[in-house]
Amino acid sequence: MRRILALGLVLLLSGCGYNKIQTADEAVAAQWSEVVNQYQRRADLVPNLVATVKGYAAYEERVLTEVTNARARVGQVQIGGDVATNPQALAEFQAAQGALSSALSRLLVVAENYPNLKSDQSFRDLQAQLEGTENRIAVARERYIRSVQEYNTLIRKFPVNVTAMMFGHDTKPNFTVENERAISTAPTVDFSQPAQPQPEPSEPQPSTPSGG
Repeated sequence: MRRILALGLVLLLSGCGYNKIQTADEAVAAQWSEVVNQYQRRADLVPNLVATVKGYAAYEERVLTEVTNARARVGQVQIGGDVATNPQALAEFQAAQGALSSALSRLLVVAENYPNLKSDQSFRDLQAQLEGTENRIAVARERYIRSVQEYNTLIRKFPVNVTAMMFGHDTKPNFTVENERAISTAPTVDFSQPAQPQPEPSEPQPSTPSGG
């Protein structure tokens, strides 16, 4: 009798989407791990990048400090198992990563003013790694967003929503973006073109005295 009840319960849960919920939940967890891995890869590049730029542009202290501090804030954000399910934690994580993105962008703009820096092989290697990592971050974020959307859609549908409610599966927060295309398009990091020199101001011409 117990076997029959257990079998009936298994069939009931399967029919109500229990297994689908577990599969979707695992997919979200896997995609979140990939997001974290790619962001960590970027953070690991920052010390060498800052050190290389400092060797050519030591007096750009403000920008170098901004990047260093932004990386430190990224490290202070607790990346626990609840980040992907905690809206506040996810927002803090996204804000910290966004601040680092902005600081890195300003650093790369500064690098345009130093031809010797742009031609340095170590810097070019770091630039290539950063560009590749930005691409992987974009892909990982896009896949994570899609997996969360699929999970949230699944547990809202009847009769799966009943099963989700029984076992405490709530909708998961997602990355907030103003432009979806910004996620799938990595920032352009191109040092192949030299910075355009600014035209020097023309000297005022002496006035010609009027005849008379």
